[in-house]
Amino acid sequence: MKSEADADGRVGGPVGPGSGLAAFLATGSGSLAAVLVGGLLLAGGLTVHLLEGPMWLRLSLLAVSAVLTSLQTFPAAIEALKGFELDVDVLMFVAAAGAAVLGEYESGVFLLFLFGLGSAGETLALGKARRAIEALKEVAPDTARRLRADGGEETIPAEEVRAGDRLVVLPFERIPADGTVLEGRSAVDQAAITGESMPVDKEPGEPVFAGTINGEARLLLEASRAATDSTLSRLIVMVEQAQTEKSPAQQLTDRIEKWYVPSVFLVTILVIVLPPLTMGGEGAWSTWFYRAMAFLTAASPCAIAIGGPATVLCGVARAARMGVLVKGGGPLETLGRVRAMCFDKTGTLTVGRPRVVEVVPVNGVAEDEALRLAAAVEAETTHPLARAVVRAAAARGMVLPDAEDVRQITGIGVAGRVGAATITVGRLREEVRLTLPPAVHARIDELAAEGATVVCVSRDESPIGVIALADEPRAEAARTIQRLRECGIQEISMLTGDREAVAQSIARDLGIDRVFADLMPEDKLEAIERLTAERTTAMVGDGVNDAPALARADIGIAIGGVGADVAMETSDVVLMGHTVGRLPDAVDLSRRARRISTQNMVLALGVISVVAPLALMGHATLPLAVVLHEGSTVVVVLNALRLLAYRPRG
Repeated sequence: MKSEADADGRVGGPVGPGSGLAAFLATGSGSLAAVLVGGLLLAGGLTVHLLEGPMWLRLSLLAVSAVLTSLQTFPAAIEALKGFELDVDVLMFVAAAGAAVLGEYESGVFLLFLFGLGSAGETLALGKARRAIEALKEVAPDTARRLRADGGEETIPAEEVRAGDRLVVLPFERIPADGTVLEGRSAVDQAAITGESMPVDKEPGEPVFAGTINGEARLLLEASRAATDSTLSRLIVMVEQAQTEKSPAQQLTDRIEKWYVPSVFLVTILVIVLPPLTMGGEGAWSTWFYRAMAFLTAASPCAIAIGGPATVLCGVARAARMGVLVKGGGPLETLGRVRAMCFDKTGTLTVGRPRVVEVVPVNGVAEDEALRLAAAVEAETTHPLARAVVRAAAARGMVLPDAEDVRQITGIGVAGRVGAATITVGRLREEVRLTLPPAVHARIDELAAEGATVVCVSRDESPIGVIALADEPRAEAARTIQRLRECGIQEISMLTGDREAVAQSIARDLGIDRVFADLMPEDKLEAIERLTAERTTAMVGDGVNDAPALARADIGIAIGGVGADVAMETSDVVLMGHTVGRLPDAVDLSRRARRISTQNMVLALGVISVVAPLALMGHATLPLAVVLHEGSTVVVVLNALRLLAYRPRG
């Protein structure tokens, strides 16, 4: 049962004009409807038989039933035979034909009915999974409003948007391309890309993604890449590639099936021929032919063939709907086996930009005054620490005085004139540190131990305040770590190029087990190699310097919403949001997918190992073999569909 469904759940080639019925029957829903109608006709034929009605009516009903229940599987069997191959579709039709030869017409058609039901369920499952992914294509708008050089607007097809174009997005419109906000402030619904349930506030300088929905205000954007190369477009391409990648379990199943199916045919022929020739007896040929057909039915690996692909596609589809791109069956299965995780720090576990955490006043100067003067000078520079000081002043509603003659001083920091005074902001020199009061001196030591960067503010070379800055953990980071432990992750590590003190401070706040600090990219790679030697390990990162470690880990996980393209390309899983918040859900989903895949395999092998020997010994009738074996095929499809109903707990 290895039908290949396309994105619409169809099987086979394109459907020409005027073939609406054929198109409907080729879909999962249409195929299921045909099989169900065939089932009703089968029931009618059985009723005629039990009531000893006319043979022509019985056979007519059963013949039409056989046709309706085989609309998908019969063409697949013919194609296999044309290629001189033996597969499960061929097995089923040989078994059904054998039942008809024995006069077990109802059993043969019942076999086709259950086989067709499983095949229709497979097509329905795969079609539903793929439609869940293909729905991403519908969120991109067809047109864009581009701002011309003269200030006017023009409407163009979205695919004509190029990097550098300035685009206007009105309230509640979809954003046509990835870009950066130039003007306006609005809450943007990013659920289609990142899976975030709440809109995200956007202001000038913030990134936005194609396919997301603008909120209540007008936005002016600058496109960062062509619409055809947007995050959404690349996401769709990667998902389509992921659908073709098989998990290790699927690959093993395919290898086994290549020799298993011919072996079943060989055993069936031997059972038909050898016992009657060697043991003889009245009715030996018919008896052993019957047993061979029952064995052939029971031993067919239908449920094994469908269990893996259905589970993988449903798992990949559900993950995509959560904003998590899993690049195929291999990564899905590996993620479910992960027992240790390594995180990059900056931008992954932390916000990725410094924040003023404390201002310590000195020499009787008020805290706000020290911050105001520092921000006045820092407003003229672009250093990340300077921008953090300016943001802190703006958050307190300060009006900054003008600073003049602002200049960099090598080895110290930045200085400028505010009014008649010279204000200097920079590193805390040791000779200045020794002049500070003991209480301030002690507080500086505490802040440094916590991983903060300390700068000194001086007025006319006299210290007036100390500002502590630090990169703070993301709001959801601690909860994410806790949920990962609940999912069965045994050890969590941090790999960072930052200082040891900073890394240890963040690790303490988040409950991280091991810290590897002061690392260059090659050091991260070496650390990952050591950790993967201990247990199955995942690496989570967002930057260019994380790419080697992402590629080397058992599974690499990139933060796609804010990360570098190279990190997304080298990873196995991409979290399409700004945070790691969906990571526990991805792990939980992959663990469920592994459990369902195992359940399907155990069920399929269990039925075969029990029913096939019983059929050979004459203890399992053909109808019983049909019900148990083909029933298991239907069950594994329904079991795989449970993944599409998965609800994240976070």
